[in-house]
Amino acid sequence: MSNQMWNDRTNMSMLTDFYELTMGKGYLDKGVANTDVYFDLFFRGVPEHGGYAVMAGVEQAIEYLSNLHFEDDDLSFLKEKYAFDDAFIEYLRTFKFACDVWMIPEGTVVFPGEPLVKVKGPILQAQMLETALLCTINHQSLIATKTARIVRAAEGRPVMEFGARRAQGFDASVLGARAAYIAGVAGTSCTICGQHFGVPLSGTMAHSWVMLFDDEFEAFASYARSYPDKTLLLVDTYDVLKSGIPNAIRCAKEVLEPMGKRLLGIRIDSGDLTYMTQKSRQMLDEAGLTDCKITVSNALDEYLIRDLINQGACIDSFGVGERLITSKAEPVFGGVYKICAVVDSDGKVIPKMKVSENAAKVTTPCDKEIVRFYDGATGKALADVLMVAGDDDEPNGEPYTIFDPIEKWKAKTLTNYTTRKLLVKIFDKGELIYKCPTIEEIRAYCTKEIDTLWESVKRFENPHNYYVDLSPKLWQIKNDLLFSYRAPSTQE
Repeated sequence: MSNQMWNDRTNMSMLTDFYELTMGKGYLDKGVANTDVYFDLFFRGVPEHGGYAVMAGVEQAIEYLSNLHFEDDDLSFLKEKYAFDDAFIEYLRTFKFACDVWMIPEGTVVFPGEPLVKVKGPILQAQMLETALLCTINHQSLIATKTARIVRAAEGRPVMEFGARRAQGFDASVLGARAAYIAGVAGTSCTICGQHFGVPLSGTMAHSWVMLFDDEFEAFASYARSYPDKTLLLVDTYDVLKSGIPNAIRCAKEVLEPMGKRLLGIRIDSGDLTYMTQKSRQMLDEAGLTDCKITVSNALDEYLIRDLINQGACIDSFGVGERLITSKAEPVFGGVYKICAVVDSDGKVIPKMKVSENAAKVTTPCDKEIVRFYDGATGKALADVLMVAGDDDEPNGEPYTIFDPIEKWKAKTLTNYTTRKLLVKIFDKGELIYKCPTIEEIRAYCTKEIDTLWESVKRFENPHNYYVDLSPKLWQIKNDLLFSYRAPSTQE
């Protein structure tokens, strides 16, 4: 499939918050535009108080970074409308992306506080990336995270993404469907997503098809004649049990079976889905249509799906729309982009951190690595540890003690373990050095990633808190900085 952005808008350099440009001019005026810095993109909390999130949006972030440049129309707009001076306009005209960028691969399970993206480069450039990177990583990670929950609730039954018409705009519908496929849906109704990303497509009929005909049976029969190998009938236009199912059975017997075909399935989009599916299953089975599948839709999410299954509903697959594509219960991922270090004139990396009265908003300084520990016997993920990049204290198979960075007395020594670093270098001084996997490879990888989590971490309510700790060296640097930033007390 094409690696271009689905809508061919390859140059998104003007997708910035305006302060990125005003600061950029200020950096240039001050003579610090080429000072190297480190930025982290991370999030502070899993949506809906879940136990984990799913990283997505990397491919679109790479497309954005690969096409950064300012066109004459952009420069004219900035100069004529906002009176940026010639020096800044010329800087933008000759702009050449030169940053190093690391990202966690798409489909990886991730946790609050971890740098999903790390950028090193000239402050003016690194600052300018903030909005576009947040836009793509926040959105697709949000939808992938919601989808993983919905797919888990379905307990192996296929879930189709049906949300294009309820998404917040074109990009959200297409890229949301892409993220949903990565996280486990069987396919999408969004045709352009299928065209550009190779996601399997699904769709049969709407109520308008049935209502066009004077007779429900004739509507079903006409559809069956057009699609004899894939006849799935929407049976709730008038009355599921008194009209829809009887007419579907009649269509199977009088239209499809004489052709040597079988009725693939029926879909119910309203009503008491547990009762309707139970009675429909009974009626279909009594008619000899035991292989006819039952699909349901109608504003579903993971909680409704779980309740339907627990109530004994006879459902083979689900169509999920608005509550998936908008992550309706909590439609914000909450990623942020913060500076974490500055490189001085001697090449020394100087840690930087934001301090706040809100503990959740205190950032973690330094150029960092993320090391994930796995149980040597089960392969399950045990904890992630943030470490100073290149630190000599990296684990080497010897017993390694992890501890809570807030409640430091909570500690555990790991012995039988394996490790891997999560961040992968994508750009080296602006040059792309990474090959994106196919969407099928990302999807398979995501499934394996979720399987590395303990069941307690995957609970919908009150999941076990997965540990994201700091190495002793990083904890000490953060603690020292925190106290150094405290204002000195005054005495009368």
